[in-house]
Amino acid sequence: MRVVELIAYHVKIPLKKTIRHASFTRDENDSLVVCCRLDDGTTGWGEGLPREYVTGETIASVFAQLRGTAWRQELGAAVTDLPTAVELCAGLRLADCGGPGKRDCFGNAAKCAVEIAVLDAFCRRLEQPLSAVTGLLPETLAIRQKQSRVRYSGAWTPASPPSRFRDWLGCWKLKVFGFNYGKVKVGVEGFDDAVSVGRLRRVMGPAFDIRVDANEAWRCDNVEQKLAPLISLGITTLEQPVPHDAVDGLAAVRARLAVPIMLDESLCSLSDGRHAIERGTCDLFNIRLSKCGGFINSLRLAAMAHNAGLGYQLGCQVGETGIMSAAGRHFACSVGGIRYLEGSFDRFLVRERLTVEDLTFGYGGWATELTSPGLGIQIDRKALQRVTVREERFGTA
Repeated sequence: MRVVELIAYHVKIPLKKTIRHASFTRDENDSLVVCCRLDDGTTGWGEGLPREYVTGETIASVFAQLRGTAWRQELGAAVTDLPTAVELCAGLRLADCGGPGKRDCFGNAAKCAVEIAVLDAFCRRLEQPLSAVTGLLPETLAIRQKQSRVRYSGAWTPASPPSRFRDWLGCWKLKVFGFNYGKVKVGVEGFDDAVSVGRLRRVMGPAFDIRVDANEAWRCDNVEQKLAPLISLGITTLEQPVPHDAVDGLAAVRARLAVPIMLDESLCSLSDGRHAIERGTCDLFNIRLSKCGGFINSLRLAAMAHNAGLGYQLGCQVGETGIMSAAGRHFACSVGGIRYLEGSFDRFLVRERLTVEDLTFGYGGWATELTSPGLGIQIDRKALQRVTVREERFGTA
């Protein structure tokens, strides 16, 4: 079995609503979809979402890396079974187009898309689900846990422009849908965080688990001040309160806070994880497949957190299609100890999910495992055609 071709699609995914947080505002995504074709015609699919403010990538840089990569050297080897397919993907290195000053996570979205496409193709050929990969990495021994269903988190962002009616309506939607935990975006200019979190608390009641995400909006010298009004509202976690270049300062702040700190924009690679553990800057990792470089690196980060006595969540990036929803589901249903789970917002957020299957979570955030070979999905070719901006092919011969 061999990879013979990769087809890369620049797709523009429209969102059903504008998503705003302290770092960015978006109503559409420029994403990368990759199709991997094997020598017998079997195809697999992957997705990556470049974020310049997270990993430094743009859709242009992604295609530059794909064009510059020696694919015969990277993916041209014969594969005999799933362990050798995992080994092939674990060793994947894309062309270095980052330039000076770029973090080592540059290229992670592109690597994620290629890796998941390749794993999907080989898993389909070998008639195994993607979740089987979790059991093949030695590092995951302590965190492997098969689950037939998992529970996703709700998410809520105050309306923009401000609207008390829409804010209350958004809170009640979470209530009616039966979520037991959720995240609120804070630190957005012009909004009172205590009012926003207070609304959600009043609607959801005292048992609802509320975590807040500042998306780098605060500074180390004002985190305690910004957080103080929220403590009495019973928040459970504070995500990425300061910019990445100031993250080391959280080591001193962390000891004085009444809630644990989760890293997101500062947790994009294995070296980021090691740095966070060595410096003592956080209590939890927010692992997202795209920003962390794919399924394999994300598994390794979860294992790293577990071994260090830290928690971890599986997050998602705004605008993921059904391809990433499926990959996240395989991860969540094969890894134990995930503190919070985000993703599978398909029907609620994207106008083109790209899959025939609707992978949106159900009532209460519950969703079942995917057991078919590979990702367990079929690509909606007409939907893909509708959103494709450009297409490029790369051979391994």
